[in-house]
Amino acid sequence: MQKQLGQEVADAIEWSGPRLLCIAGDFTKYDEHAVQQINRNIELIRYKRYGDPLLLLELVNATTGDPIDDTGSGNSVKPKVVYKRFEELLAQASTELRDRYEALKAFLTALGDDVQFKQLKYYVAFRRLKNFACVEVHPQNGQILAYVKVDPSSIALEPGFTKDVTKVGHYGTGDLEIRIKSDADLKKAESLLVKSYEDS
Repeated sequence: MQKQLGQEVADAIEWSGPRLLCIAGDFTKYDEHAVQQINRNIELIRYKRYGDPLLLLELVNATTGDPIDDTGSGNSVKPKVVYKRFEELLAQASTELRDRYEALKAFLTALGDDVQFKQLKYYVAFRRLKNFACVEVHPQNGQILAYVKVDPSSIALEPGFTKDVTKVGHYGTGDLEIRIKSDADLKKAESLLVKSYEDS
């Protein structure tokens, strides 16, 4: 991959959380059982065609493995800045911020039975077939950043609360950043989180 796309692209990939998508017309109960036994990120997706224009993708089974520790991977290029991992940042957070994060997590996972939670190195992701919310915790300023798949041009941006990050580098996916600094912000963010979930 490094030869095809270059070192810069290879360095930007989070190798600690590879994901395998198996797409087929159907799976046996043995396939589903085998996936459950393997401690890796594997998803079984069944497809069904409805004529020419329609294709249904159904998530049959998904497992989430532990992140791979890549600190000793032997990569020759190391990042210049060392970022703290998500679990370290959450451990440093105040009780109030941790409680707010747990409330956000509970809200996102309750949106549907198909919601999957994945903790990555620097953030956590909530997804259906694709991520619909990526969340970072920032204990130094007592806020939570949520990146969602809502078109920033489709809403009225509110300074200090929502921001267009279409052309701004950040972890996770989504073009709209939501800054959650209070319980009131969390309540206000719910409609945007639901929209991102429904559109994913």
